[in-house]
Amino acid sequence: KGLEIIVRELTGDMQLSRAEAEAAHILVTTPEKWDVVTRKGGDGSLGSTCGLLIIDEVHLLADERGAVIESVVARLHRWVESSQRQVRLIGLSATLPNYEDVATFLRVDKRKGLFFFGPEHRPVPLQQTFIGVTAHTKDRFKREKKMDDVCYEIVSDALRHWHQVMVFVHSRKGTGTTAKALAERAAMNGELERLFIGDEGEDDVRTKYIERAEKSRNRELTEHFRNGMGIHHAGMLRNDRRLTEQMFNDGAIKVLCCTATLAWGINLPAHTVIIKGTDVYMPEKGTNVDLSILDVQQIFGRAGRPQFDTSGDATLITSH
Repeated sequence: KGLEIIVRELTGDMQLSRAEAEAAHILVTTPEKWDVVTRKGGDGSLGSTCGLLIIDEVHLLADERGAVIESVVARLHRWVESSQRQVRLIGLSATLPNYEDVATFLRVDKRKGLFFFGPEHRPVPLQQTFIGVTAHTKDRFKREKKMDDVCYEIVSDALRHWHQVMVFVHSRKGTGTTAKALAERAAMNGELERLFIGDEGEDDVRTKYIERAEKSRNRELTEHFRNGMGIHHAGMLRNDRRLTEQMFNDGAIKVLCCTATLAWGINLPAHTVIIKGTDVYMPEKGTNVDLSILDVQQIFGRAGRPQFDTSGDATLITSH
């Protein structure tokens, strides 16, 4: 507000009128939406008034959405050539191994326009651990149970040191079942009250959210909140997701079970991050595939955020 800059969101959720979009100095949008907006060319179009295009998470070029980013970039280059106007293009990514190839695609002058920051630039040191679970059986449920046991050990250890934990799973249903499994193990060991929920007296933050959590129509959210935990996935209503993020941010819940969507762009404090399992179901292929190393790095990046922590712990639990 102090700079008198108007920022607007232009996505599938937020519709803007033509006048509102043109009055904004900065538009925050998705590749798909910008692709639709810029498809109709001409001097009066929104695309022609853009002087700086920043593509965050540019490594999504390797994803199924990559084709959309390619078309947006190609269209911009074509427009610059035909109109002879200068437009600045910036690509950002925290996990991009072949950054030189992407620089070539974006037509970057590598001598002065390409910047690479290695792990030594990370402000918070990250301790990475890899745990292989051998179940000696093809029984998926036994393997899951073993993984839940290992996961509980890491979570309870972090909570004893007063750290918050994020557990990443790879299905929406898995967020709820993992939170349930952790609560069951904590109750069996008599640690649910002490570690997960905390004392009522000391925990004013928690009492602030009790009413809102109880009012939520999402029964799972209410149930897990009582156990000092939360779930977060794309299938939840936007208000419920926002409430969960606020509760975790303020420390009202100590453990958050979520899907990988939370690793993209939402900054939440978590000293300890756990990836439970590396099998991800791909509907197009009708089978499970391995979690990509880019996703692993992206999720591990959530551990030990600079403004909140001095160190971070990241653990990958997989079967082998």
